[in-house]
Amino acid sequence: MNRAWIYVIMTCLFELLWILGFNVANAWWHWAIIVPIIIVDFLVLSKACELLPTGTVYAIFAAAGTVGTSLMDVFIFGEAFSMEKGFFIGLLVIGVIALNLTDNSKSEEGVA
Repeated sequence: MNRAWIYVIMTCLFELLWILGFNVANAWWHWAIIVPIIIVDFLVLSKACELLPTGTVYAIFAAAGTVGTSLMDVFIFGEAFSMEKGFFIGLLVIGVIALNLTDNSKSEEGVA
């Protein structure tokens, strides 16, 4: 796995951390932890965008946040899971994979 994808994975994990922090923060010092995580997250996101197509990185970032938040709602906060929610989570994942595949095929053809 190359360095670019490590940045993408890191930015997705940091995003989920600060989203979780938004849900549980109830004291000033929680925000003193969350704000630096957000700053680091966007720095790592910008590094990923330097090495990979920005559209692909942002699509993965947004999809990971959406899917991760939906799953956190179900498994951590006890929200109900429905077939509709599962369908649209799957659709997001398929969309991100398809976008990545089309970006890779264009860069292999030399049409970056």
